[in-house]
Amino acid sequence: MAGPMADRMLTISFRIFWAIDAMVTAIAGYFFLAGLTDGSVSAFNLQSWLSILVGLASTLMGSLWLKNRGHIGLALILAAVPAVPSLGFGLILLIAALTGARWN
Repeated sequence: MAGPMADRMLTISFRIFWAIDAMVTAIAGYFFLAGLTDGSVSAFNLQSWLSILVGLASTLMGSLWLKNRGHIGLALILAAVPAVPSLGFGLILLIAALTGARWN
């Protein structure tokens, strides 16, 4: 792809994926904080939680850093790594909610 239209499409795609990543990171952060308050996050699983949160934050900051350095294609790929599976999971939840599927 070359040209201003292709660059614009890459930038829009990056922003969409980055926004999805930011929402996923916020949701994970909420569940982490809720787990701290109710005691479900303990010393036993704290390392796992911190690894997940650091990974999500690294994806956000790394993709933004790549975009700001002019590597929009690499930034888009990095932002897509957590965004695409999250979109798939969200689609499954939406279908289950709209069709009245039984959860058991």
